[in-house]
Amino acid sequence: MRTPTKIAVLGGILLAPVLAMLPTSPASAHGYISDPPSRQAQCAAGTVECGDIKYEPQSVEGPKGLTSCSGGNSRFAELDDDSKGWQATPVGSSHTFTWSLSARHSTSTWQYFIGDTKIAEFDDGGAQPPATVEHQVDFGSFTGQQKVLAVWNVADTDNAFYACIDVNIGGSASDAPATTADEFPVSEEQFNQLFPNRNPFYTYAGLVEALSAYPEFTNTGDDTVQKQEAAAFIANVAHETGDLQYVVEQNEENYPHYCDPNQSYGCPAGNDQYYGRGPVQLSWNFNYKAAGDALGIDLLNNPNLVATDSAVAWKTGLWYWNTQSGPGTMTPHAAMTNGSGFGETIRAINGSIECDGGNPGQVQSRIDNYTEITSLLGVDPGGNLSC
Repeated sequence: MRTPTKIAVLGGILLAPVLAMLPTSPASAHGYISDPPSRQAQCAAGTVECGDIKYEPQSVEGPKGLTSCSGGNSRFAELDDDSKGWQATPVGSSHTFTWSLSARHSTSTWQYFIGDTKIAEFDDGGAQPPATVEHQVDFGSFTGQQKVLAVWNVADTDNAFYACIDVNIGGSASDAPATTADEFPVSEEQFNQLFPNRNPFYTYAGLVEALSAYPEFTNTGDDTVQKQEAAAFIANVAHETGDLQYVVEQNEENYPHYCDPNQSYGCPAGNDQYYGRGPVQLSWNFNYKAAGDALGIDLLNNPNLVATDSAVAWKTGLWYWNTQSGPGTMTPHAAMTNGSGFGETIRAINGSIECDGGNPGQVQSRIDNYTEITSLLGVDPGGNLSC
């Protein structure tokens, strides 16, 4: 494959905007669960097709004491639809839930329910919370697919904010079996043909092992869609890493810049340890934490696992691909499986830095990678290739 200009590799720009990736909300919006992705977060990310809620995920407000995901708001009634295809996050027996707040009301309590059972409550005693609030929630005896209702009870009004989070306790993200090496649309021979000069770190075995983290990847839609998604992922990864030659970000001067001190957990591995690594050049302390929490790996304290364990590295790439929309309006996985096309995967990765005339050369480089791979796989690339 052609070696692209190493903009993302050198600058570590791919994942920097993740915390600010959701659409700007009106002043009336206040807060929602951002991790694990709540139903409104999945709407905002484009993981699930939704109506108005995708523009204001923070706005699910209603009277205290309700048990609905929509907070009784008819505009957001689709949040109550359990058959809508919400993605369940795999979790252990306990998990950290993160609220992202845009208006920090004084708070009485935070509550978590599964069905009629209250599984956790945190009393703030009327204090004003920070912009990000985290709670470690124990699921008790609950296992399997569950819907968690999270409630933020505001102290100075009669209202609360509601969020439903679909989780799979002790399970995987999908009931579908993970794609195996025999089923993955790109064979090892084709992988070697595409990347004859790659860094030995990027093994095909590591990629195949990582597939179990997100069973829906290349396992959604018909054979054409599955091949197109595999081609799109590999095309973008090739662009970010110089055809899989680079494992870590090349500009070491950037390394100290990726520690956000405003995060409550800080940068325990060192302020200069959250630079770009792996196939999507994972960077920033908050992204290492988010990816690690989703994958069940402590990447916040051990960020170098992304540069020393091939399967972990590939898993971080699949984490971004399947769960993050970056500066775009949907995840790359959603773009390739809902018909939006390859161009929207570029937007989810680098937004206006490349799209909308930002850097046509970089966009074309990604498209060239994609069409080369789809040709190798014998599948039409589809439409909407550019952004």
